[in-house]
Amino acid sequence: MNANKAGINKQVTPHVLHHWFATHLLDNGTDVRFIQELLGHKDIKSTLIYTHVTTKTLDSIKSPLDHLYLESRTWEKVKD
Repeated sequence: MNANKAGINKQVTPHVLHHWFATHLLDNGTDVRFIQELLGHKDIKSTLIYTHVTTKTLDSIKSPLDHLYLESRTWEKVKD
């Protein structure tokens, strides 16, 4: 099956697949050091290029302060 049949309008090259693979690993929470090893990068800077593409993980980060607030609200309900 080629990219056009799959509805992909962009030219698909090994580099594109490499980039997709790394980005999806990051999105799924894989540590960047493991991705570095999987991609065969000697320098972490080569792997860190992929971190600017993904925001899924960044968007899911919760502040420790928010966590404390939620715990205190739950505790107040239990006390009442």
